Amino acid sequence: MKAFLILEDGRVFEGTSIGSEREVISEIVFNTSMTGYLEVLTDPSYAGQAVVMTYPLIGNYGICFNDMESARPWPDGYIVRELSRMPSNFRCEGTIQNFLEKHDIPGIAGIDTRALTKLLREKGTMNGMITTNENYSLDEIIPRLKAYTVGDVVERVTCKEKKVLEGKGCKVALLDLGAKENIARSLHERGCEVTIYPAYTSAEEILAGRPDGIMLSNGPGDPKSCTSIIKEIKKLYDSDVPIFAICLGHQLMALAAGADTHKLKYGHRGGNHPVKDLETGRVYISSQNHGYVVDTDNLGADRAVPAFINVNDGTNEGLKYTGKNIFTVQFHPEACPGPGDSAYLFDRFLAMMGGDRTCL
Repeated sequence: MKAFLILEDGRVFEGTSIGSEREVISEIVFNTSMTGYLEVLTDPSYAGQAVVMTYPLIGNYGICFNDMESARPWPDGYIVRELSRMPSNFRCEGTIQNFLEKHDIPGIAGIDTRALTKLLREKGTMNGMITTNENYSLDEIIPRLKAYTVGDVVERVTCKEKKVLEGKGCKVALLDLGAKENIARSLHERGCEVTIYPAYTSAEEILAGRPDGIMLSNGPGDPKSCTSIIKEIKKLYDSDVPIFAICLGHQLMALAAGADTHKLKYGHRGGNHPVKDLETGRVYISSQNHGYVVDTDNLGADRAVPAFINVNDGTNEGLKYTGKNIFTVQFHPEACPGPGDSAYLFDRFLAMMGGDRTCL
C-alpha cells in the first residue's frame, strides 16, 4: 500500500506503508544510529515524534525483547529507507513490521531518507503527516501541520505509581520523567536500592524517603513546559542530597537553578556524538537524544560551571553545580543503543553518595 510523508513546507515523500495504516501528525526527527533500532523505538524520549532512521537498512536482526528500554514503543511514527522483512539473528523473536502493527504505530518505507535528513538539517525540524490517503489535500493538511505541538508528553510516559528495585547499597530516588530502563539497571547493578517515582511526585515525598542520592531521568518534550516539575526540582536543588541528572533532567535542573534553554535546529540523536570533559580534556563518544540544550550565558559560575561540551557544535553537554553535590549531563551514560564510554559517571555518582561506606 502506498504511503505519504507530508512536511509542513509542502514537500511530499512517497513510499510504502509499514506498521499501522492509521494517519498521524508528529514532529519529524532523525537518528543516526546504525544499530539499536529497538532501543530507539522503546525510548520514551521519542514520545510525540516520528523517527527517521538514517541508516539505510532497518530490522535485519529482528526484535529481541530483552533489548527494550521500556515496556512499549513511544514514537508516533517510523520512517526508514528499507525495512528487512526476513530478519536473521539467533535472538530474533519477531519482525519490526509485526511490532509496529501490534502497537498501532504507522510508518513509511522506501523513501529517500538521505534527502529527508538533509532537508531537516537545512530547514530544521518540521512537523509532518504520515498517511495512506492518496487523495490528500495540501491546502487542508499544511495548516494542521503548522498548528501541531507536542504538548505535555512527560505525563504520558512517566510511571503511574512508585516502585522499588531492592538493593543493599545506596538508596537512590529516581524521578521518572520518561526514564530508559537502563538508568535504573545501571544503578541497581552497582548495588543501589532504586525507588522509582512518577514525574509529578512532590519533593517533600521524595526527601521523606531519606535517599542517599537523587537521579533525574531523561524524557521527552520542551523542558520549559514542565513548570510544576521544575518547582519541585528547585526544592531538591535546595536540599543537601547528591543529585545526578541526565538529558531532560539536566535541562530541568538548569531551569530550576536560573538558566535558560533553547531548541536546537535539528537536535542531537544517535550513538556517535563526541563530548569533551572540560576537566580532563578527554573526549568520549556518547549516545544522545535531545532537541533542546541549556544556555549557559546567564548561568554564573556562582551557580554552575560547564563540565562537558559537544565537540561538533560547542553546545553545553553537562554542568557541575557550585557548592552543591550536583552534576548533570545532556548525553546518555547508560547508552542503549550506543557506546559505554561514559558509564563511569554512575560510579562518580556512587562516590558522591559515599559509596559502600555510608550507604549500607
